[in-house]
Amino acid sequence: MIPLDDLSGLTDQFTQDPARLIGIPFALVGAVLMSLGAQFQHRGVRKVEDASGHDASNGLNFAQLKALLQRPSWVIGTVMLALAIVFQLSALAFSPLILVQPLGAIALVITSILNARIADITLNRRSIVAIVACVTGVALFVTTAAIVGIDRPVTTTALVIILGAMAVVLIIFAVIFAITRTRAKAIFYIIAAGCIYGFVATLAKVILSRLSHGNVDWLTIVCAVALIAGTALGAYFVQNAYASGPPDLVIAGLTVIDPLVAVAVGIVILREAANAPLWAVLSFVAAGCIAIWGVFQLARHHPQVKP
Repeated sequence: MIPLDDLSGLTDQFTQDPARLIGIPFALVGAVLMSLGAQFQHRGVRKVEDASGHDASNGLNFAQLKALLQRPSWVIGTVMLALAIVFQLSALAFSPLILVQPLGAIALVITSILNARIADITLNRRSIVAIVACVTGVALFVTTAAIVGIDRPVTTTALVIILGAMAVVLIIFAVIFAITRTRAKAIFYIIAAGCIYGFVATLAKVILSRLSHGNVDWLTIVCAVALIAGTALGAYFVQNAYASGPPDLVIAGLTVIDPLVAVAVGIVILREAANAPLWAVLSFVAAGCIAIWGVFQLARHHPQVKP
């Protein structure tokens, strides 16, 4: 059970500093832009796939990637997703993680409703249950992290470990993709993109912190290179996921796996929850299992998922 002192402390933070609530509208606008951006990008990928006559579910080729840049719907979606990132970062600048991070899961709900209308489909009961599980699991996971987490500075040693772990993750997914490209399904691309973007989010926070303190050294440059590489590979996996699955499934994976990985990096490497009580550990495990179960159930039972 969560101690009342922890919850009352969080309540005092908001009542004593109402300015922290400013991040809410930024987070909501970011969620809407993410939903619309995903829908437009998905449409662009499908049109390129149809025009090329090549099944892109096994991986977009160079000609298809080039064609995406000439597809207005895909470009519009990309711009919307970029704006969504700007609004989400702005939300975190004003408000704490516990308040705005769960709001990002609203993008999944909006995308599911929007995609059902556009594709003229009806979400089955299992898909709806999966979506609720995703949103609930992420909200519980992030809330627990905000209650027991301690903001620690990123030391040079910790940053090197993060970069090493990210390099291993990039290599693993690249090798798996090269081996199983002809058999890869949407769930693989979603898991890969979510894990990579979890590290990208961590590096983005580190880089901004180091730049604000005027700490621009070789390690900061390495972080920037890793961020660019991770963003590029993650974006490629996302486009492949659009080619082999519906947009709400893609958003489900990103809004669930991305924050889970980012928080896990903070817990394991940065030791931001080193003194977490037993109830918090159990909450982390339960929330993570619920959210990930929701993603797999949505990948299995969504009406638009390819057999």
